[in-house]
Amino acid sequence: MKKLVLVVTMFLLILAGCGQSNDETKEKDSKKAASEKEEVTLKVASLIPPMTEILELVKPKLAEEGINLEMVVLGDNVQPNTALAAKEVDANFFQHVPYMEEFNRNNNAELVPIVPIYFANYGVYSKDYKSMDELPEGSVIAIANDVSNIDRSLSLLAQHGVITLKEKSGPYYTQADITDNPKNYKFEEVDLLMLARMYDDADAVVMTPAYAAPLGLTPKSDALLTEGVENNFAITLVARKDNADSEPIQKLAEVMTSPEVREFLEKNYDETAIPAF
Repeated sequence: MKKLVLVVTMFLLILAGCGQSNDETKEKDSKKAASEKEEVTLKVASLIPPMTEILELVKPKLAEEGINLEMVVLGDNVQPNTALAAKEVDANFFQHVPYMEEFNRNNNAELVPIVPIYFANYGVYSKDYKSMDELPEGSVIAIANDVSNIDRSLSLLAQHGVITLKEKSGPYYTQADITDNPKNYKFEEVDLLMLARMYDDADAVVMTPAYAAPLGLTPKSDALLTEGVENNFAITLVARKDNADSEPIQKLAEVMTSPEVREFLEKNYDETAIPAF
């Protein structure tokens, strides 16, 4: 009888060991699957705050979904689209849709908008004058030199009656579309990143809050004219046609349009970055 009890006991111990081994194997497999999920990396190109700050804000949320957000901060407004088209990054966040469309046309690219995030409240700023009425005849107004932002600048001025534009026949307005310029303003087209430097040299500059902010300027307090939100120039998350529907891109779009991002913009950027969602 003692021998029988001993045999049964040993058999039960062996079964318990096998069960423990199976549990350990399942646990290892589970950890391995979780580890593999955490290895998904999403590269997003951007330029300046609040764009970069929004990406930093959503990074922990994406990590919970097993997505490692790697932000690639570039030095000009051409590289993010070039890098995206070349598949060096998975998405970018710095531009409005008209700018993206112009890149597509010029480069035979297939970048696509994913979701608008905020309106960068475009404005006219002047170092020497407090209103557009004070701006003298023949003044020089600096505007960005890419076609989408030429369109945007002229549209803003026309919106407030500073100039008159003929009916749009192509995708963008150009200076050739000005039909009335009562004060004979001269428009100097410069690179987007040079606009802030023109604040000292031109009589007025048309620019976004991102470039006005380093000068201590805000649309609400300092702009002679502002754009508002009735336009298609919202700063937008952009990807490629081939990855636009992928889970990581869609997860990124989801967290970038969360209540937390809205609250961040409303608290820290007030009217300079108006939520577009």
